[in-house]
Amino acid sequence: MSNKLSAVGILGIGSYLPEKILTNQDIEKMVDTTNEWIITRTGISSRHIADDKTATSDLATEAAKRALKDADTLPEEIDLIIVATVTPDMNFPSTACIVQMNIGAKNAAAFDLEAGCSGFIYGLTVAKQFIATGMYKKALVIGAETLSKIVDWTDRNTCVLFGDGAGAAVVGPTEEGTGILSTYMGADGEGGKFLTMPGGGSRIPATLESVENKLHTVKMDGSEVFKFAVRIMNRASQEAIEKSGYSIEDINYLVPHQANIRIIEGAAKKLKLPMDKVHVNLNRFGNMSAASIPVALDEAVKQGKIQKGDLIVMVGFGAGLTWGSSVIKWNK
Repeated sequence: MSNKLSAVGILGIGSYLPEKILTNQDIEKMVDTTNEWIITRTGISSRHIADDKTATSDLATEAAKRALKDADTLPEEIDLIIVATVTPDMNFPSTACIVQMNIGAKNAAAFDLEAGCSGFIYGLTVAKQFIATGMYKKALVIGAETLSKIVDWTDRNTCVLFGDGAGAAVVGPTEEGTGILSTYMGADGEGGKFLTMPGGGSRIPATLESVENKLHTVKMDGSEVFKFAVRIMNRASQEAIEKSGYSIEDINYLVPHQANIRIIEGAAKKLKLPMDKVHVNLNRFGNMSAASIPVALDEAVKQGKIQKGDLIVMVGFGAGLTWGSSVIKWNK
């Protein structure tokens, strides 16, 4: 292992979403809400929903295959798989181990990482360390969720927000001065109570009573999470930009977590970025938690919005409460 840290970047990306689309009009038939109410408050028009037979590992596997193809990398070349998710197939084995089996990455270590919607940035940061030190050559970082499985479909304040999907990135050495220039992570456990799924762990194991009381579904204090998000999106972005050695004026593109259009617009305004330099897809996909940022990044690249040499800021916030940001000089 060399003492010199190597540059690390994204060598390939891919994403996958389930076929079924649930529109606001569909939700109008399920709970007391309207298309106008949802769009006005969130910016969301539709979301993709996995069927009963599809688990998080299924979405993650397809996204992984697409990322590997984009990176021209064989599964056997992957040394590490990190799956960021709050909706694993089961408590154990990890979803990452299931993906490892599915794609045939027989040489890879594998584990799950849970940091809510910040998960992909957390996973990217962890993978970067392994590769920069020379311990591993290539890693697969996946953000994947089937949030539809843990949503209370009678709660109009939360069921309208979430969608299912997966995004993946092959991470490896790149040219000096390119790739992941900086990352910034943080957490505030005091705010954990504002976004939680109480049941299913050692605190509240599954019982008939816990199921009847819907403790195995998402509970959220929307106003508190909104206030936190508005505050942290700008701060986290600024921190990562400062650590990168660049300034806000140098940034070409923003890829934010897709939670709420007002939060995204607020972040862009504070960063003095016009909205045509911000990738937004939550109108079509909703909030996909750990999958939001990698899916948005893949889409922005595929649409030609991000070019080689561009400086990109990725920023997210989520349950924990957590936050994470990264500045990347695009190397593809």
